[in-house]
Order: sequence, then C-alpha cells, then structure tokens
Amino acid sequence: MEPPPRNPPETPRRSSISGPSHVVQKLKQNLIFKSKCAELNGAMGDLGTYIPIVLALTLSENLNLGTTLIFTGVYNFVTGLIYGVPMPVQPMKSIAAVAISNPSFGVPEVMAAGICTAAILFILGITGLMQLVYKLIPISVVRGIQLAQGLSFAMTAVKYIRNVQNFSKSKSAGKRDWLGLDGLLLALICACFIIIVNGSGEDDKDDQNDDLKSEDEGRRGSRIMRKLRKIIASLPSAFIVFLLGVVLAIIRGPKAVKGFKLGPSSIEVIKISRHAWKEGFIKGTIPQLPLSILNSVIAVCKLSTDLFPEKDVSATSVSITVGLMNLIGCWFGAMPCCHGAGGLAGQYKFGGRTGGCVALLGVAKLVLGLVLGSSLVKILDQFPVGVLGVLLLFAGIELAMCARDMNSKEEAFVMLVCTAVSLVGSSAALGFLCGMVVHLLVRLRTLGDGSLLSWSTFWLRRGPDESFV
Repeated sequence: MEPPPRNPPETPRRSSISGPSHVVQKLKQNLIFKSKCAELNGAMGDLGTYIPIVLALTLSENLNLGTTLIFTGVYNFVTGLIYGVPMPVQPMKSIAAVAISNPSFGVPEVMAAGICTAAILFILGITGLMQLVYKLIPISVVRGIQLAQGLSFAMTAVKYIRNVQNFSKSKSAGKRDWLGLDGLLLALICACFIIIVNGSGEDDKDDQNDDLKSEDEGRRGSRIMRKLRKIIASLPSAFIVFLLGVVLAIIRGPKAVKGFKLGPSSIEVIKISRHAWKEGFIKGTIPQLPLSILNSVIAVCKLSTDLFPEKDVSATSVSITVGLMNLIGCWFGAMPCCHGAGGLAGQYKFGGRTGGCVALLGVAKLVLGLVLGSSLVKILDQFPVGVLGVLLLFAGIELAMCARDMNSKEEAFVMLVCTAVSLVGSSAALGFLCGMVVHLLVRLRTLGDGSLLSWSTFWLRRGPDESFV
C-alpha cells in the first residue's frame, strides 16, 4: 500500500455562490454508498472505542444510554451529511477517564466539562484561530500525535484481548481464559479472520494493480486465485465479527433480552450546580482540551486530507461541529463527544469511504435509542470484550500507519520524540509541546550554516491544504 500523498493535487475550487439545488445535490452525494457492503463494514470500525467507554460510564456513573444513543445517532448522520467522509463520533476520552476513576465526578460534572470544552472549541472555530493553529503545526508533530494515539489504542486493545475487563471500575480482572464465549481463542480467531479478509488494508488502487499483474501472467491458477481473493475481500469482516459478538452476548445473557423495555428513555435537562461547573472545568475540560484540539481537530483534518484529498474538511468546520454537538446534547445528558483520527482510520480500514458509512451507523444508534433506550445496556454488558478489542486493535494500527510517510530522518526524529513523550507521559499536550520544541531546535541548526533561506523556507513551505509539510 502506497503511503498517503504528501502533496495531494489541488482540486478546482467551485464558486462560493451556490443555489439551494446545488447544496441539496451535494448533500445527497455525501450520503451515496460506493459499496453498500463496504460502507456497512466500515461503520463497525469505530465501535471498539465507542462501546467500552459508553458502557463504562453507564455502569459506573448512571449515564443515560438511551439519550446518548439518540444524540450520537443524530451527530453521526449530520456529520456524514456535511463532510461526505466517514467522520467518526467518539466519546471525549479524557473526561470519561476522570469520571470513571473519580466517584465524585458525576453526570452533572461530566456535562459541565463537555459544555465548557465545546464552547472553547466553538469560539476557536468561528474566530478562525483553529485554522491558524492547523497551519502552524508541522506535519512531523501531527504524525507524532497520530502515531501515539494509534499505539495507545492498539495497546489498550491488547489488554482487552488478554485480560478480563471490569468497565464499571476501569480495571482488569485477571487473565482471560483460552476457551469460552469470551475466550482468548475466540479473539484470536476473529483477528485472523480480519487479517485474511482485509490484509494490511489495501486500497482500490492496489487491488487494480494486482489485477493487472495477474492478467499479464495469464495463468489459470492465478485467475482462480484472483477470483477467490475477490470473493474473500468482499466479505464484511468487521460486520461479521460484530454480529458474532451480538449473538454471543445474547447466548451469555439470555435474561438481558427478556429485560428489554420498548420505548425511549426519558430525556431531561441536566441541572448543573456552580460546584459542578467548577469541578467539570478544572478536572474535565483542562485535560480534555489539548486532546480535542490535537486529535479531534488537527489530526483528524490532516488524516482526512490524506485519505480524501478531494474533500474539503477544514479545521474551522470540524471545531465548530464538535462545539455545536456538545453545546446541545450535553444539556440533556448525552455523553460529551468529538471527532477522532482513530475512528476515521478504523472506519476507513474496514471499507468506509463516504458519509453514508457514518450516516448508516447513526440511523442504527437512533433506532436502538428510540426502541430500546437504556435497557440495551444489559446486553452490551454481555458483549465479548475480546471481540471489541480486536476491532479496536485494527483501528489503532491503521491510525499509526499514517506515520509511514515520514521520509527524512529529521522528520522521523521529531515524530518519535513526540510519540514517546505522549505515550510515557499519557499526555498528548506534553508530547505536542516537546515535539514543537525539538522541531524548532532541529531547524535552528540550519542557522549555523549561515543559510537564512532555509530558515525562512521553514515558515513559508506549505502544501495545498495550507499546513506545514
């Protein structure tokens, strides 16, 4: 698989003055499926992150699962409609981690943290400051954040696969047995199945090149193998694995199915006290904000440009949509959400190519939230965690693989410093700061050669997306 283009070709810009019919037509095109089977499969690529976090908050903090499903379903559909790419909707991980680890940090504090974070992102978006930040951050630092986030997902996934998880306490509960409906053997079989079907994640261009090579060979055996490979590659591996997990969850907890209650959960406005606002901002917003800016806006925009150079996904629009989502939903008890590079990479890995991928997922969430509400938590609690770990593992690896386009030793050096500090310090903000400092110091060495031209080029060298490359 070829690395993502460093300088994707510019697409011709259309006139900014468009009639209503043109806008409607564009929105319809954003939801068109390139392949129904592939888009359905791609929709499963983000569930390895979404389900564990939402389930943990529901069990430990009494988060309203039905309300969260309804609002995140609407978020999914709207983002797919607007962007036309498999833009994910993920829980804000830092806020979730604080809530799970701190019993006094309840639902009002969680919602206060989400609203404060959303307000800041919304202001950064409408003022154009987020786009300025996007332009100023070097590509090597962005890749460092993506690599760190991808490896973090992958390592968490391995923990899910190897160890029994207690999501209500966010702790491991011993080694996982080899056999059983949530055994280690089951997870390994699912992982092998996905690798056989998807391989390393070849794109359509790679498949076409392989087809041409096979045709040139003109051998019967190669033609048969090519057809067999096409049949295998057409299987919706992630969807099959997730469907298997649902079946096993029903078998593991038959009483949970009997406990289903039809109808949506009651949606109420959350009352947030002055103390909750204070605690939410200090303990939730402050640690979440750097992660939201770097991974939910900067990294996801860069990854979207790499994967879909023909689409216009700006830091301004992403920052505004993240802000609007939570400025509305958090008042009603919906889990604070954002976009994320890991979710985008996971959905792309499993075949998501258009906004129809996340729109389909959004409709499914909306239906489940309206029909079953919070009673769905009983069946999710029985879902094989090892299977979720497998889905999360491939999403993390796909995101980490974005770093393969660091061609120079200088860029790789900055990227790895940023990644190492982010992983060891468990802070994307600290890794970002160290990466920027190292990048500037490496660039300062060029002044020792008396070359002011190279220093000025550092600030002026930009790609078509107007970010540093």
